[in-house]
Amino acid sequence: MSTPETAQPPRLSFKAQMHRAREDAIVEAASRLLCEKGFETMTVDEVAAAVGIAKASLYKHFAGKDDLCAAAMAHGMQQLQAFVHGLAPELPALARLQALLHWQLQWQLGHEVALWLAPRHSALAQALRSCDAYQQAQQSLRATLVEWIEAAQAAGQLRADLPADVALCALLARTAEPMVALLRECGAYDKEQVIGWAVQTCLDGLRSR
Repeated sequence: MSTPETAQPPRLSFKAQMHRAREDAIVEAASRLLCEKGFETMTVDEVAAAVGIAKASLYKHFAGKDDLCAAAMAHGMQQLQAFVHGLAPELPALARLQALLHWQLQWQLGHEVALWLAPRHSALAQALRSCDAYQQAQQSLRATLVEWIEAAQAAGQLRADLPADVALCALLARTAEPMVALLRECGAYDKEQVIGWAVQTCLDGLRSR
């Protein structure tokens, strides 16, 4: 007999599996279109067409465009969580922060919407405030990043005179400002050069002197 420790979760019914698979496909399509077109331009009709379902079927999963895009952003935040959890624990805190900043700058180059910093008064920002999956992932990541920053400060790698929250905001702001996109669009530099300079110029201002 299974013990509480070894008991497996109940298997989903076929109908429930199909429902989840379709919802995952909708979120994947929304994530791609949000990346390509941005929040203001993409439409629910385009998402439904990309999945191959009627718009009415999409509305069985999401109440509207705001909820759908919030789910897509939560998906991106969960991808970032998976990256963070996959980093080797023996890496120094500063190296983990560099890796995280590099990942987020790659995201920025491929997406029209910043993963962390939606415009404060936008419809998307309002939807994100009420999206539990996004908020929980964001709060968990914030706690982890503050822990890394404090560890780097204790090791003398980052300025200890700055509150950890200030250093965190500086890191997150770099992932939303136009510097990376502007350098990439000028055509003189490749993607890795642009990301490397963005990481360097951000962290140089935070390093211990």
